[in-house]
Amino acid sequence: MEKMAGITETYSARVRRGLPFRRQRTPDAGADGAAKYIEVLGHDYPPQAAAMPSWLPKTAHGHGAQLTNESRAILANNDDVAPYTAEPDADSLLILTPVKNNAKHLARYFALVDKLKYPRSRISLAFLVSDSTDRTQQMLLESRRWYQEQAPAELRFRRFEIYRQDFFYALARKQRHLREKQQERRIMMARARNYLWTRALQGEQWVLWIDGDLDYYPPNIVRDLMAHDKDVIVPNCLVRRRQVRGRWKHSVYDRNAWQETPESLALIARLKETDFLVEGYKSLKTHRRYLDGFPKNETIVPLDGVGGTFTLVKARVHRSGVGFPTWLFQHQVETEGFAKLAKANGFGVFGLPYYYIRHVVD
Repeated sequence: MEKMAGITETYSARVRRGLPFRRQRTPDAGADGAAKYIEVLGHDYPPQAAAMPSWLPKTAHGHGAQLTNESRAILANNDDVAPYTAEPDADSLLILTPVKNNAKHLARYFALVDKLKYPRSRISLAFLVSDSTDRTQQMLLESRRWYQEQAPAELRFRRFEIYRQDFFYALARKQRHLREKQQERRIMMARARNYLWTRALQGEQWVLWIDGDLDYYPPNIVRDLMAHDKDVIVPNCLVRRRQVRGRWKHSVYDRNAWQETPESLALIARLKETDFLVEGYKSLKTHRRYLDGFPKNETIVPLDGVGGTFTLVKARVHRSGVGFPTWLFQHQVETEGFAKLAKANGFGVFGLPYYYIRHVVD
């Protein structure tokens, strides 16, 4: 490897000269005079111990006695890579929230997160701002500055990340819940979710998807959901609406959390591959069982679809490649498609019919 002015030649310089980009061992001495591994990007890698790492199988006649030169080269690569391959950090939690024009709800969002009874040092936050035209992005930047730089140490998160990715998708608010707009709308939401988890997930053990406009959830909810030790689990998300004579009534908000029934499976059997199913419309009765349709003694139930209002996922589900389909998978996309895909890959999906959280009124 050539030197330029006493330093290792950079990647861009080697590319301009048509030279290969690779890591080599060079006899470049450090302060103590020992040889170092040097990468052309400038990162130093100390030499590995001569003994074969303990996690590699030993040959019958000693360490590497029967190995070919090619095998030794492969094992040398293992020496370099292994220190950067880590197991997920126990009980670490990554909270993911896609947001769009969410400025009016951010104060409540952080007030609820602040009340979580979970070690702050184990929580990371990541937001994806998409197609926003209000102060959402600026408010998140201000929040990160306060939490991570100005707040007392006990209030700081492990990580606080903000991403921006515009999809240039606009839908008038009055059209947001039109049935004919749901497939395209949900596909865009799936794209946002996939962008966020693939960018933000690092060594966390758990991933928690939270809507940016929730009204309430219990402070101990993370521990409560984790205690069930399920791959994917959701509480029952309600919404409170004022009725006649000034009374309030709670009803299920997240109709995307459901269980298939014999009637719904019979309907599916008659569908074309290109048919998209969506919940909550009187013009299309899917015959599925929602979380308000279970008796009191069924405190945890298997589900076939979930929403994204408050969804706790073991990070290994995402790491296995299960994301949010942007194509029709078993007639679903986005979160319901995620549940179907998770089950198809052998993971369990569950809901808690009588564990309640609340969403703001749309």
